[in-house]
Amino acid sequence: MSEGSHYTSVYQLKVELVEIEPLTWRRFLIPSTVTLHRLHLVLQDVMGWSNYHLYRFKIGKNEYGVPNPDNEFYELHFLNSMRAKLGKTFAEKGETFVYEYDFGDSWIHQLFLEDILKPQAGSRYPICLEGARACPPEDSGGPWGYTRLLGILANRDHEEFEEMKSWVGHRFHPNDFSVEKVNRRLKPIRIGVGNNSPRPKP
Repeated sequence: MSEGSHYTSVYQLKVELVEIEPLTWRRFLIPSTVTLHRLHLVLQDVMGWSNYHLYRFKIGKNEYGVPNPDNEFYELHFLNSMRAKLGKTFAEKGETFVYEYDFGDSWIHQLFLEDILKPQAGSRYPICLEGARACPPEDSGGPWGYTRLLGILANRDHEEFEEMKSWVGHRFHPNDFSVEKVNRRLKPIRIGVGNNSPRPKP
């Protein structure tokens, strides 16, 4: 089944950012026919990342990513995420798998397949349903570095407060989350149901 406007099931996924407290999470719907690479792009928008770094999925004993002979991780021998379909690699309600973004900071995300639904006529996917807390800034040092950053931002008397506040930007707040903003980011890549939407790139 091709990735496009004709598919038989929609996955309800929950993604949680591991080792960050309080929990940063999102719940969203996505067609089961998308490639794992497209799921990566959706997760970037759902979470709030900027797609600056490499990624991998770990599903069972297999790891998926984008093979690239020019990067130092080529020897990891990932299966090609641009050819693997979500519904072919992960199909049982209640299953979990791992998504890692940025091998330096090592942001680990746990994904849960909460439900398998029928697509609703006239609906467009993917769509975010709910979530909590802001995505950490890119290159903030992984869970340890981000926890340290939050400690500095919570203490105006800290010697690094002004520097870190300037670095993250004055609009950043760790408790901020807007499902409307997430869905605006997702809108350009949504796939319609029961229409003649063009097939998106993988």
